[in-house]
Amino acid sequence: MNLNVERHIIYRHQSVRDALIKLNDMKKDPILLVADDHHRLLGSLTDGDLRRGFIKGLDFNNSLLEYIQPEPLFIRESELHLTDINELRKKNFLVIPVVDNDMVIVNVLNLTVLQSVVPADVVIMAGGRGQRLMPLTENTPKPMLHVGDKPILEHNIDRLIRYGVKNIYISVNYLADNIISYFKDGSDKGVNINYIHEDKPLGTLGSVKLAEPFEQDYIMVMNSDVLTDIDFDGFFQTFIRTGADMAIATTSYHVEVPYGVLEVDGGNFVNSLKEKPRYTYYSNAGIYLIRKELLSLVPHNQFYNVTDLMDALIAQNRKLISFPILGYWLDIGKHEDFKKAQEDIKHIRI
Repeated sequence: MNLNVERHIIYRHQSVRDALIKLNDMKKDPILLVADDHHRLLGSLTDGDLRRGFIKGLDFNNSLLEYIQPEPLFIRESELHLTDINELRKKNFLVIPVVDNDMVIVNVLNLTVLQSVVPADVVIMAGGRGQRLMPLTENTPKPMLHVGDKPILEHNIDRLIRYGVKNIYISVNYLADNIISYFKDGSDKGVNINYIHEDKPLGTLGSVKLAEPFEQDYIMVMNSDVLTDIDFDGFFQTFIRTGADMAIATTSYHVEVPYGVLEVDGGNFVNSLKEKPRYTYYSNAGIYLIRKELLSLVPHNQFYNVTDLMDALIAQNRKLISFPILGYWLDIGKHEDFKKAQEDIKHIRI
């Protein structure tokens, strides 16, 4: 059980004094979840519940079960993707347990720190050499280059955590030990981090295939060298609402033609004239959402890229959508990008 969950749990056999001590150590979120020895949810407990118990004549010798709220709000794990976190926040719910079908607490949503909850497993591609950023990447993998006070990769992981992601897989290769020794198993951040090692280049989805089986029904794949404030919740909700098989985060790219442009038909006849037109195109931002079952289309231990899956979905007339990033996005591929990121991070919140 991760530290974020354990922090909020107190067990039925513990004492009222234990509960007071644990509540006293909490700051913004003084709520405990009372569980049995199998981590099954029995109720919730706050300072107010204890005060009301003392007023009724209970004391330190009484069981915790005599103080608790026996019917706390909870979310079933299977229904997490349907939950409106913002609505719960408006109703002043701060700490909400997530339970499985046996009422075992599998996660705790702390709305004092969570932006939202995206029920997806995430695979981050972090194995490249960063050749264009040499000599900076001679002894440091590109994802571990610092932008501001922490590595690029850590900016992305911390943002994912704020959106409730709990399972992260990092595909590593070049100077992999630098990444593994820094993030370890993720427990320091309250998440599960596992590492994917390729024996040979397999492409983006070929690498993702190595991480099977996944826990969630949805998989987000992203490049490690992008710096962005993408709304992960909006990305996921758009994906679900449209019934898409795959969603691609995109950035807008504008082309301004400094001349009048003629539209000409198959002959020499001019149909229209546009004076100095401005065209908008959408570029791949390196962040994707797919349904887990799509991995059945990916061959095992063979090179298979994201674009291969896109082509397959289009050929099968399946639903592939674009999600424009309306905020900040930067692909840190060259020295000028890295320099820009150092300046931008002073003014944006990633």
